[in-house]
Amino acid sequence: MSSTTDTIDDVVLSARGLVKRFGGITATSKVTLDLRKGARHALIGPNGAGKTTLVNLLTGVLEPTEGQILLEGSDITHLAPHQRARRGMVRTFQINQLFDGLTPLETLALTVSQHRGLGARWWQPLGANHAVAERCDQLLEQFHLTSVRDQPTRVLAYGKRRLLEIAIALACEPRVLLLDEPVAGVPAGEREELLRTVAALPADVSVLLIEHDMDLVFSFATRMTVLVNGAVLTEGTPQEISSDVRVKEVYLGQVERTHV
Repeated sequence: MSSTTDTIDDVVLSARGLVKRFGGITATSKVTLDLRKGARHALIGPNGAGKTTLVNLLTGVLEPTEGQILLEGSDITHLAPHQRARRGMVRTFQINQLFDGLTPLETLALTVSQHRGLGARWWQPLGANHAVAERCDQLLEQFHLTSVRDQPTRVLAYGKRRLLEIAIALACEPRVLLLDEPVAGVPAGEREELLRTVAALPADVSVLLIEHDMDLVFSFATRMTVLVNGAVLTEGTPQEISSDVRVKEVYLGQVERTHV
């Protein structure tokens, strides 16, 4: 049995009429988007469509000119990024932002400790806290990083660096995860491992994927929103999007693919 209340309760992240203007340029125009619990939702569109601006609005890097953002029913429109992260919204970035001198184990230990309120004890020997050590081991295995756990991040293959970045995000135990082009720059030989890992993300984490790679988009997403010129062109299932003539004209026709 469904009702309006059920539908509203099912939405974990909601953007309502988001507008962002830079001077006379409207980068985001009346964007409305709902991310549902457990979603595998992709945001796609050509370069300059406004995808990065929208993600920056959702995560608090930018403040909207107009509109509202709700996280689990609470208005977060004017909250800072770290405040949104504490409430369960975590983002990965298109460009790696990692500590090159730390190992994956050290990086995850710091992240898990900080998330659990143990940040002041970062200097303790790794493994001193059994729960932290156990969680790190789980993440290292889940993200295929066990074999490189003690290597400095700077020497890791780029695909492993991307995996580490997503592992860091999961270490924060998000309810909403925004994946910003996770396979960007990853060599072909390292992509399959990354694709499999993204596909295996926990079902209780609602994921918004921003991506140009159509192999990843169509294998991952169950819902897709197409952004063009800062506005939502259409939204639907992958099948609906792949057969939409307008989407083919403005975007999919420009992308190498086998799906359409």
